Amino acid sequence: MAVAEESIPTPNLHGLKHIRETTHVIPGGGKTLALMLTTTLLVIVLRTQYPVQTFYFSLMPTHTSHETAIVGQEDKACDLFNGTWIRDSRGPIYTNVTCPTIPESKNCGKYGKQMDYVNWKWVPHGCDMARFEPQLFLNIVRGKTLAFAADSIGRNQMESLLCLLSQVETPIKVHSDIKDKFVTWHFKSHNFTLMALWTKFLVEASEREVNGTVIEMHDINLDKLDARLAANLREINILVISSSRWFFRKNYLYEGGKLIGCIYCSEDNITSFNIVTAIQRVFRTALSNLNNCQECRLQLTVVRTATPAHFENGFWNTGGYCNRTEPLVEGEAMTRTVEWAIRNAQVEEAHRAQKESSHKGRVHIEILDITKAMSMRPDAHPGIHWNNQWMRGYSDCSHWCLPGPIDMWNQLLLSVLKKYRKDLGKINDAK
Repeated sequence: MAVAEESIPTPNLHGLKHIRETTHVIPGGGKTLALMLTTTLLVIVLRTQYPVQTFYFSLMPTHTSHETAIVGQEDKACDLFNGTWIRDSRGPIYTNVTCPTIPESKNCGKYGKQMDYVNWKWVPHGCDMARFEPQLFLNIVRGKTLAFAADSIGRNQMESLLCLLSQVETPIKVHSDIKDKFVTWHFKSHNFTLMALWTKFLVEASEREVNGTVIEMHDINLDKLDARLAANLREINILVISSSRWFFRKNYLYEGGKLIGCIYCSEDNITSFNIVTAIQRVFRTALSNLNNCQECRLQLTVVRTATPAHFENGFWNTGGYCNRTEPLVEGEAMTRTVEWAIRNAQVEEAHRAQKESSHKGRVHIEILDITKAMSMRPDAHPGIHWNNQWMRGYSDCSHWCLPGPIDMWNQLLLSVLKKYRKDLGKINDAK
């Protein structure tokens, strides 16, 4: 088997199971050794008292969100992506009663989850972030079409936005395909259209079959934009893209119609690619196509970075769960995972596209860097409180409860829209 580069070991796809081991030598002599021994003893004691919990003591890598900070007229020095979660007694903007579109699978409170997870707000270091204003959001996007091109995590963000905006106007569902993967909602009084475009990889891909049975392996064309996404670009003004979860399985990679390698395979004469490289190539293809689309109405593309799952002591199908009741503090957040490497690749490709766009004067490119913030929120997944008749007894530690911290993603999205409000209000004759 040929190897293109150093491979990233197959990760625990759904969070951490064991305490991560230190990989760096820490200088400091006897005092440091004593501290390490004391810490080890503390972990042993905690393990004895709380054997089913996982304790996170490893430090996070230096956060580089200054590279992705939203810099607008109102928040010139505010890095919205670097902060912490603090208690907030005001409660959420909507509830599972006041949102008419809340999906059963995210209605955690209805199915028994204690809802203290809604009593926290994200506070960036050195500044504050305005509470979400549904009316302001609708005013900015009046007459526009906004779409989420993503997997079910991106759909989760759209569902959050529907709940937030429904506090001002109840949307009408005007289209859904037979599998409810491609969905369109309309806010009539604001002439605003909100779409969910299902895509696993952002690029063209097909599932493999064995004896007529579909298996969870894919043939992924790294250089071809997803056809269903491309077909809708003429209608879309604002596009939020994301992808990462479906790469975590055995997939075969193609460029120019030829097989160039695979992920998680050990086959002779096939080059092994790590997952981060594959995702980086996909985002390069997607952003390049979006930047160079001549007949599109697209004015703004937003790259949403990877978000971690928080399964502990197992995977989704081996008894893994997420039963924490509070956010992790900043130094404990689970960021030393493959999601952080994916986040860095996504940011790098967004920066590349920003430079390309600035030279051509085309689509604006922005980043929603939510990886750090959401790595601190293992308390806000549905867990077993999600009423899925096909998955009874299994925990969902990937998606996010509504209301919940995922609503913060749309606060960040509103900050982006405020930055480009004047440009979005213009008719783009070139498109």
